[in-house]
Amino acid sequence: SCGITAYEYAHIGNLRRYVMDDVLVRLLRSQNFEVTYVQNVTDIGHLVSDEDEGEDKIEKTAAAQNKTPEEIARYFEDYFFSASDDIGNLRPDIIPRATAHIQEQIDLIKKLEDKGYTYIIEGDGVYFDTSKSPNYGYLARLDKEGLRAGERVEMVEGKKNPTDFALWKFEHHDDKSRAMVWPSPWGERTFPGWHTECVAMSQKYLGESYELHSGGIDHIPVHHTNEIAIAHAATNQDIYARYWIHHNFLRVENSKMSKSLGNIILLDDIKERGFNPRALRYLFLTAHYRKELNFTWESMAAAQKAYNKIVKEAYELKHTTSRDEFYDVLQDRLDDLHAKFYTPLLDDLNTATALTVLGQVFKSALPTRDKYELLLEFDEVLGLGLREEIANIEANPDLLQQLTLPKETLDPSLLSDEVKKLLQQRQTAKQAQNFAAADAFREQLRLLGFQVQDTSEGEQQVFILEG
Repeated sequence: SCGITAYEYAHIGNLRRYVMDDVLVRLLRSQNFEVTYVQNVTDIGHLVSDEDEGEDKIEKTAAAQNKTPEEIARYFEDYFFSASDDIGNLRPDIIPRATAHIQEQIDLIKKLEDKGYTYIIEGDGVYFDTSKSPNYGYLARLDKEGLRAGERVEMVEGKKNPTDFALWKFEHHDDKSRAMVWPSPWGERTFPGWHTECVAMSQKYLGESYELHSGGIDHIPVHHTNEIAIAHAATNQDIYARYWIHHNFLRVENSKMSKSLGNIILLDDIKERGFNPRALRYLFLTAHYRKELNFTWESMAAAQKAYNKIVKEAYELKHTTSRDEFYDVLQDRLDDLHAKFYTPLLDDLNTATALTVLGQVFKSALPTRDKYELLLEFDEVLGLGLREEIANIEANPDLLQQLTLPKETLDPSLLSDEVKKLLQQRQTAKQAQNFAAADAFREQLRLLGFQVQDTSEGEQQVFILEG
């Protein structure tokens, strides 16, 4: 699984991709496949675009924040895996960093050099000659012969072909400020290219040819295409990865998520509005991984309510005394639910259809105990964390009541001046520990049709009362 480039906060669009990879891994293991899950961390060599020019993303962030590249990479790596934990992803079995595999990358390029696939652009780097790769671009269906400079990547001066790409880069003679450089056969102050890193790390841990390789659809035309070219040339294997899984984008309010539009959403933003990260996971599962998903705060609220309902009903199942019998008689119904759940998942990871089976479990005529155990089995694949949520309620029964609250958090800018004033008065009373007054303000808000809920950080969230 192509991992993050650790130079900025991973947003919910990034997380959607890794949630779907996580479901795939869980599904394969549920079918008794032995899975070695490798997800790398790019902490060097990814330039500001897919072209072979420009600054290194991590070096650029480090300079802007007056930190070392390693500090930047570790900080954003830690943030990503913390967010992944919160949303329910299992940790990969192996998490290799590019900076820890410099020698493997050099060895890989030496193989290509010995076979005549490379050439050097003085003062720039070691390049791969795509004219010597007969099937170059087949994954992206590129018309290599019809490509002209500037149609796919910038034409770096000295390139033999528009599709040629850098395997290894040299520090520019007029800029000796790079912090991450290594001695190599091609110079004393050099560094790896992004495409080389992924091939070297994946093949070290999975072999020259392996089963599954995942990434975003934006990786198809350049990054994954170049990985394939490197791997085929270096190993003479017909197959680098047997299957490719490419995830589509997450949009926000029907717009591309981007810094320029100011609509980047982090998991922190989800949590600050009082939503459970597992409810966001639920939302992700409602769409096929190869289709775009449009995120709105309304869809997030709907996902939270649906998730709350599942958790509440699962808790009640566990704590319902049942005298149900006739387990053998109902085996056909159990088998039917199994088939309805696993069949769509095994058909290109159709999580949306599989998710609907949870509701069928609750409504089924199965004994209560079987319903509960079946939900937990299905959740081992979906990763919604039902077992953990139920344990939290058992430890704090008040949480059960909160599951019945509506979760459409209101934008504060939409509230009337009267409601805003009452909220401020209640907050002031709470800070002064005048809880009687705070309760009185809460009651006034209730009479106006609003429910106030306090977050663990002491902030107030406002919901419309149902009914």
